[in-house]
Amino acid sequence: MHPLHDIDALLLLALALASKRRPAELVEAIAAVDLLQGAVPPEAKLADSFERLSANGLICVEEGRFALNAASLAIVTGLPKKADTAERIFEVRQRLGAHVGQGEQAAAVPTVEQLNAAILAHRAAGQGAGKNLLMPKPKPAETEKKRAGHWRKPASAARRRKG
Repeated sequence: MHPLHDIDALLLLALALASKRRPAELVEAIAAVDLLQGAVPPEAKLADSFERLSANGLICVEEGRFALNAASLAIVTGLPKKADTAERIFEVRQRLGAHVGQGEQAAAVPTVEQLNAAILAHRAAGQGAGKNLLMPKPKPAETEKKRAGHWRKPASAARRRKG
């Protein structure tokens, strides 16, 4: 697959995250990109990435929803679990470089206008009262440090006299 771009690897990871249970809608894919990167790339770059990935047969489009096929699932499976997002993107990009495309395929990609509408819908959902389920849950702050030996009981009176 040539040329390689970081946004292609990012989009592949985002689609893997968003389409775990069922094919993802465009808004869900945008939410996953935002979760992984912390910002949404411009619509034109996303449209180009969708076009490259679907032309190489890595994205399936079913009734306006996006999913990964067997070749793209093989690329994103087995990534290091403790790696951060940048390391995962790098690994996916390396695997994309080794991927041999099956020739040009018909690309059913979203237009820039559809991507812009999905980005606006994602931003509106983030400002609303509802929760974004793709956002990571905050970790509880530890207020009290455990003391060493806190778990031990004191020795009994009979034991203290023996020693």
